Amino acid sequence: MKKVVFPVLLAALMTGVVSEAAVYKGQREFHKQCKACHDDGQDIAFTFKRRTWKKMMKNSGEGLAELHLNNEKAKKSWKYFKSKKFQKNSKHLKDFMVEYAKDSGNVPACN
Repeated sequence: MKKVVFPVLLAALMTGVVSEAAVYKGQREFHKQCKACHDDGQDIAFTFKRRTWKKMMKNSGEGLAELHLNNEKAKKSWKYFKSKKFQKNSKHLKDFMVEYAKDSGNVPACN
C-alpha cells in the first residue's frame, strides 16, 4: 500500500506546485510591466468583474494582449505582450486581476 501511495502523492504535489499561479506573483509582474501606464493597479483591476477577467485571460492572456495590441496608445507595451514572458506570467496576472476585480471586494495592498 505504501509503495503505491507515496509516488501518487509525490506526483500530485509536484504537479500542484508547478501549475499553481500566485496572486503575489501577478502583483509583482503588474508592478514590473504595467505600473508605468496603469499606476497602482486599482484602476485596471477594478475595471472588469471576475468573470470578464477570466475570459480575457484564457489562452495565456490572449484577450488582454489583443486589447493592448489593438490600441495605439498602448504601443509601449506591444513588445511585452508579444513576448514569451507575458505568456509565462499570464496565469499569475490572471490571479491578481481576478482577486482584485470590481466585484471581488478586495483591494490590493501598496508595494
